[in-house]
Amino acid sequence: MPETLTIALWQCEPLPPVESLLGDHTVAENLERLDAKMAEVAGTVELLVTPEMFVGGYNVGAEAARLRADPALRDMTVPPVDGSVADAVSHMCAKHGVAVVYGCAEIADDGSVYNTARLVDATGTHLGSHHKTHLFGELDREMFTAGADRAPVIEFGGWHIGLLICYEVEFPEMARSLAARGADLVCVPTANMAQYNDVQRVLLPARALENQVFLAYANGVGTEGDITYGGLSTILGPTGMSVADRGGAPDLVTATIVRTDIKRARGQFCYLDDVNRDVH
Repeated sequence: MPETLTIALWQCEPLPPVESLLGDHTVAENLERLDAKMAEVAGTVELLVTPEMFVGGYNVGAEAARLRADPALRDMTVPPVDGSVADAVSHMCAKHGVAVVYGCAEIADDGSVYNTARLVDATGTHLGSHHKTHLFGELDREMFTAGADRAPVIEFGGWHIGLLICYEVEFPEMARSLAARGADLVCVPTANMAQYNDVQRVLLPARALENQVFLAYANGVGTEGDITYGGLSTILGPTGMSVADRGGAPDLVTATIVRTDIKRARGQFCYLDDVNRDVH
């Protein structure tokens, strides 16, 4: 069982809409960006995490979110549709030998559009996905249907990765549920605005400490429409201390996390053992 995992958070700017007479090329351009970034980190990074809704953009409106949505992945044992975003990312991961957690919109058979995080391993196998359950104000509600399933804990080469999306990490029950189900690391693709930077400064250390998990929070930077993303992407250890972080400029946040840090933290902070489940 591997004792370490090297993670990179891609703190990047959103791509302006890429349109021409031939249509909207935003998704294709963002996939090219992702391919180039994976090539850059190949051989040094095992897992790359993008911001929320990286593939199609976040603050883009309901029409664009629907237009750029990928077919929903209902069965992880079935290969993705040829030519889909899932298919393209699967090939990138296998080509570069890098796993990725990436954000995109998914569209279901009934027409529902979901804000989604997907985990693909370094062989190109889709291991799991999560539909955002806690929607942020009218911005989210105009574009997305709330997910109905609890956030997953996914086995990843001996590690157990929980997936949350942006606003969800601000609800303590979400992170606690993942930790109680065995998560070692919680990955959070994010599009948090600059006026809410206290989330990174205050809430994230608390989430990591109270659950003794590593937490990888990948935020965007720059402006998209009428909102500005605050950056401050961070990888936190299981005592709430920063392992690696950045300010408000485009950057790559990289760190190697060590499994024994979790055991040490859970020996010091015993919240998971001492919680009284009779009153919860």
